[in-house]
Amino acid sequence: MCRIIYSEKYNLYNLGPEHPFSPLRVEMVIDLIRSLGLNFEFTEPSAVSPEELEAVHDKEYIQAVEDLSAGKEVAGFSKYGFGTQDNPIVKGMAEGARYHAGGTLLGAKTLLNGDAKKVIQFGGGLHHAQSSMASGFCIYNDLAVAIKEMTNAGWHVAYLDLDVHHGDGVQKMFYSDGEVMTISLHESGEFLYPGSGWVYELGQGMGRSLKINVPLEPFTEGDSYLEAVKKVVAPALSWFRPDALVIQSGADPHFSDPLADLLLTAQDFEKIYREVITLADKHCKGRALFTFGGGYSLTATPRIWALLYLILKDIPVPEKLPAEWKEKWEKKLNKKFPETFYDPLPAYDEIPRKPEIVRTNKDTYQRIMDSVAADWL
Repeated sequence: MCRIIYSEKYNLYNLGPEHPFSPLRVEMVIDLIRSLGLNFEFTEPSAVSPEELEAVHDKEYIQAVEDLSAGKEVAGFSKYGFGTQDNPIVKGMAEGARYHAGGTLLGAKTLLNGDAKKVIQFGGGLHHAQSSMASGFCIYNDLAVAIKEMTNAGWHVAYLDLDVHHGDGVQKMFYSDGEVMTISLHESGEFLYPGSGWVYELGQGMGRSLKINVPLEPFTEGDSYLEAVKKVVAPALSWFRPDALVIQSGADPHFSDPLADLLLTAQDFEKIYREVITLADKHCKGRALFTFGGGYSLTATPRIWALLYLILKDIPVPEKLPAEWKEKWEKKLNKKFPETFYDPLPAYDEIPRKPEIVRTNKDTYQRIMDSVAADWL
């Protein structure tokens, strides 16, 4: 059974009409699912309280966020990461962020209570938020809140970040935690925000060799990405044997994403999702909580997240997008969509550096495994 979690209150987390992290993306996914003739049934979460956020966020920071969101003046607000293009000050943003955190927390409780083995949270994934600072479109770290709930219950948790950007906030919050393994596959920080996520960031203390980073070369294609899942993620989960897997399912590794340079197709995402589900079934007692996250190509992200929904619901992927849905959103966005869920192939021009990229990624996978070998024995 797969449980769906969603609230229209997520729309309160709206950082402006021109901001990439738009609620429109999720609206398009839900509209696509319904256009397929499917009944989109979901469980609605409550917002977490400011007090519940203290499990992972500093009290002073929470108060500053709540005050800024209410339109109050906060002295030195820039030290909290606000007032930038990434994290503008917007009325109501705190309540929206607390609803997103509430959704991911409900997902954790659903797994803990045994109410479902698989959960998709149609929101969340705010992986850049720090304990005392907003960062990279993210205010409250819903993923960390959920992971903390599970570790407080005695579970060991593996966190897998598929977003194109390094999951720095989650890693930092659990860097010394021996009950949490974090694994992030991302475009190398040499080329992309937030400029972190290197192979040598392995954790410290009890968390040593439990923080795994896979920095991928720009223009990495699907086959090389899937190899990382098989050669790094699979052995990591096999060794750690967590009670649950939390997955940030950012869609921004897609080749058309405007904010990054990886080259995954919708077909690649399907293979990756199926492989991750297989790994969860094999190593995590089948327990997996998926959230959304990044994904800024409006012609790709709704298709990718709808694919995830169909796969987890064990519904065959239709050959074509519903014509009515396609026409509606093409008109609204003035963008051209493909005819099908999958991307027409070839999806992009051949990459001249492909052999070099594949070779560099293989070297990275080997360096990761060499770095953790002694601790994993």
